[in-house]
Amino acid sequence: MGVPESPPMDAARWLAALFEAHERRVLAYALRRTATEADAEDIAAETFVVAWRRRREVPDDALPWLLGVARRLLANQRRGQGRRAGLFARLVQQRSEVAAVSVGDEGPAIRALVRLSPSDQELLRLVAWEELDHRSIGLALGISENAVAIRLHRARQRFRDELLKESGPSRTSTQAKGNLNGAVQEQPND
Repeated sequence: MGVPESPPMDAARWLAALFEAHERRVLAYALRRTATEADAEDIAAETFVVAWRRRREVPDDALPWLLGVARRLLANQRRGQGRRAGLFARLVQQRSEVAAVSVGDEGPAIRALVRLSPSDQELLRLVAWEELDHRSIGLALGISENAVAIRLHRARQRFRDELLKESGPSRTSTQAKGNLNGAVQEQPND
């Protein structure tokens, strides 16, 4: 089943013949070594993609060569799954740590924050929790630095208004606003 040294149509016929002759055996090989049928089908398909790309290297007795390719693809798949599982475990751990810190405080600031629109919440979180500057926020959100400055200014105003609602009837709006304006200082490059 060597590779013909002829026009592309012959190469396409060669691949069709190779697939017809060996697809079931390659798929069976992969099925016995993967957790799901979908994973096995992916391995078998990728094996024939590799065969197509490296068609000049495929020997006449192609099955052992194809199984070797499938074996290497399975090893790559396992390594990738191991990396993903490790990353997932780290993310779950970090999320629970962050959740304990950020959501555990159900104080007035958190209550005011969750009443804001999702876009206002994201802006304020990027500044306060992620400690990003305007340029970095712009890159993260796909907007200009100027747009960040404007939106952040408005989000801070809405946040302040929500905090004032939290202050309750014991304080007048003027007193609370004066205290907030004195206590909350905008940093020039948030």
